[in-house]
Amino acid sequence: MAEKVFRAALDEAGLADAVTVTSAGTGGWHAGEPMDPRAADELAAQGYDTAHTARQVDSHVLSADVLVALDAGHRRTLRDSVPEPGRVVLLRSFDPAASDDAEVPDPYYGGPDGFGEVLRMIEAATPGLLERVRKEL
Repeated sequence: MAEKVFRAALDEAGLADAVTVTSAGTGGWHAGEPMDPRAADELAAQGYDTAHTARQVDSHVLSADVLVALDAGHRRTLRDSVPEPGRVVLLRSFDPAASDDAEVPDPYYGGPDGFGEVLRMIEAATPGLLERVRKEL
């Protein structure tokens, strides 16, 4: 979901051609599968693209300038995988209303409103992440 929201923000800002965005899981549980239908429904309802095939983090992903983790476990896994752990940040650290260590919870096993709540968290952090990317271009 975060990839789709951030891609849309980059497109709106006229930066889509200047930034490469990808999404990957720290484990291979869902590699090759489409997006969770509940995530796709929530994204589609808000006008976001839903085309997606899950993949696992690989050397290409780990070479990114910024690695954005959604929770502390993912952040720890990514930091352990790169020589410059400072490149790994939590997405919600870009939301001025959230604490620097706030996480985006995994809605997979949660209730029916979980994906909407997650989308709102992602959207709240996106302007701050976009600003960071603008500064680095």
